[in-house]
Formats: sequence, C-alpha cells, structure tokens
Amino acid sequence: MALVELKTIIDADIKICFNLSRNIDFHKKSLQHSKEKAIAGKTTGPIELNEWVTWEAVHFGIKQQLTSKITEFKNPNYFVDEMVSGVFKSFKHEHIFTTEDKKTIMVDKFHFKSPLGVLGDLVNFIFLKRYMRKLLSARNQLLKQEAETIYRC
Repeated sequence: MALVELKTIIDADIKICFNLSRNIDFHKKSLQHSKEKAIAGKTTGPIELNEWVTWEAVHFGIKQQLTSKITEFKNPNYFVDEMVSGVFKSFKHEHIFTTEDKKTIMVDKFHFKSPLGVLGDLVNFIFLKRYMRKLLSARNQLLKQEAETIYRC
C-alpha cells in the first residue's frame, strides 16, 4: 500500500481548519481544475460520521466516479474518509489536526492501493504517488489561505 503524508502549518483556529477540510463545497472549489463535483450522497456543506459522497471528476483525461464514506470522526482533531467504490483498489485518508503555538498542524495520511497488482504498484512508483501528493498539496495550500483569511476577519 502506498502512502502520501503531508504536514501543513496554518495560522488559524483548529475548528476552522477542521470544518473547512470536511466541507463538500470547499472540496469542490479546491479541485476545480479536475471539474470535481459531488453527484450523490452528501453533496453540500460539512460531511459527518457515516455520511458518504460520490464524486465525479476528470483525472488523466478520463471522467471517473469515486464514493467515499466518513468512517471515523473526532471533532476537531481527526476524521477518516475511506473509498467505498472507485478506481483505486482501496484508499484510506486520515485527516489529523493538532495545535502548537496557536497554530493548527494539519497532517494528511493518504493510504492507497492501486488495482492490477504489480502493474498497479509500478504505476504508483512511476507517477500516481507524485500526482496524489501534488493534488493534496494544492488543496492544502488553498485550505491554508482560506482558513487564515477567515481567522483574520
């Protein structure tokens, strides 16, 4: 199983960061480049424990659908979304929030397994892990900007 782990330091309240991170509308905004939209389940606002969402997006020039469900939830420190159906063999995305020196430390741990066995492992090594890191990094930078703007207001 591949792992992408990112740490983002945000000069904003932990609750703001936690709530933005689980907000469907913010997620859509942060991934506009892939034409990401929520098409079933929870399609707007903050997602909660045991709720699910089906996303439709274009990645690698191919329209794809992926359904994930919130399987763990400890407000405002931790939640997990896991794939129910989609292009991966599996994924588990841990969202971890702590505070240090009046800043929020946001850690993403994105565990994923590609289909197709050894061929999938090769795809992960060649480009998928790097693609997922870039996608999550871009999302996290937008979240940081948005949270810090809200916090200053």
